[in-house]
Amino acid sequence: MALNYRHMSDRPRMHDRYRQRIETILEGTGVALDGPHPWDIRVNDPRFFARVLSQGTLGLGESYMDGWWDCAQLDEAITRLLRSDARAKLRPTPAVVFDALAARLGNLQTPSRAFEVGEKHYDAGNDLYAAMLDRRMTYTCGYWKDVPAERQGPAGLDEAQEAKLDLVCRKIGLKKGDRVLDIGCGWGSFAQFAAEKYGASVVGLTISKEQAALARERCAGLPVEVRLQDYRDVNETFDHIVSLGMFEHVGHKNYRAYFEVVRRCLKDGGLFLLHTIGGLRSVRTTDPWIDRYIFPNSMLPSAKQIAAASEGLFVMEDWHNFSADYDKTLMAWHANVDAAWSRLQTYDERFRRMWRYYLLACAGSFRSRKNQLWQIVFSKDGVPGGYASIR
Repeated sequence: MALNYRHMSDRPRMHDRYRQRIETILEGTGVALDGPHPWDIRVNDPRFFARVLSQGTLGLGESYMDGWWDCAQLDEAITRLLRSDARAKLRPTPAVVFDALAARLGNLQTPSRAFEVGEKHYDAGNDLYAAMLDRRMTYTCGYWKDVPAERQGPAGLDEAQEAKLDLVCRKIGLKKGDRVLDIGCGWGSFAQFAAEKYGASVVGLTISKEQAALARERCAGLPVEVRLQDYRDVNETFDHIVSLGMFEHVGHKNYRAYFEVVRRCLKDGGLFLLHTIGGLRSVRTTDPWIDRYIFPNSMLPSAKQIAAASEGLFVMEDWHNFSADYDKTLMAWHANVDAAWSRLQTYDERFRRMWRYYLLACAGSFRSRKNQLWQIVFSKDGVPGGYASIR
């Protein structure tokens, strides 16, 4: 009994020691433990300290899901932590090292693995996405440039997404009768918009059964074909090609093959628009929490990786960064989910905390400018006379 008592009495001292180490990591970030600011971390369970120290960002996210800590303004906390690069002070965990080796030695985005993210993320439930997204269910960054200040939030989400879809159409010079390939079509938002507003015919590809079913329903009666198909299996030509928010799932070992498929399928004189989240450094893995709970086998490309993969295949005509708009989009999505939660009966509280952490942490990553949102326009051999940038 004396041994057990001594072991139990040691626990508070261990928690204090671990707490001090976390406080050292937080120095200079503007985020405190149990501090007065809404972005400070309120610790509910002292096991939080050891979990973060031993598991890094995976432990940070999982302990939030388990209710071990809270934060009134989680997005602001993540913004401050990323701006100060606090995670660099955490030692790599064995799981992180293993994932890095696996990504380096293997291909996590092979055709056989391609559908995994569809099953785990995009098939989470159309009711959730319908509550979260705009009326067209556009699961990519909105374009808020011309949305009035009083509607910069959930009230302006439809407008921002319509503006983004129209921006894409204008950038590729879409006209009536054009045939477009949409790689990663989601629930058919671009396909529906391009067919309705521009008179185009669209072939949309998705790796999600739930997305494909609803996209077909939403695009019924329009010249739109939705396929449950991997991009590598397409071997036909199109006037233009777009890819909105799908390149994050391609993987660095497949970037070159991806651009080769696009070149093969793009008619001479056509344009390819790549809309993707990007990172500031070339990496081979993603955050371990994001990989486990949100986007398995994903990774963010860098400008260097995109340029290298497209070299010799395309002329890069235009590069547009509007990453601050993703912060606004994610906050609108979070507000929509929060408002609709009482109607979403199939999800438990742990899922709710997971989803909140996902949306708000990602908003913080864009607010800190660690993540970017790029629209890049490519031509096969250069636009005669030059490409006129559209904003």
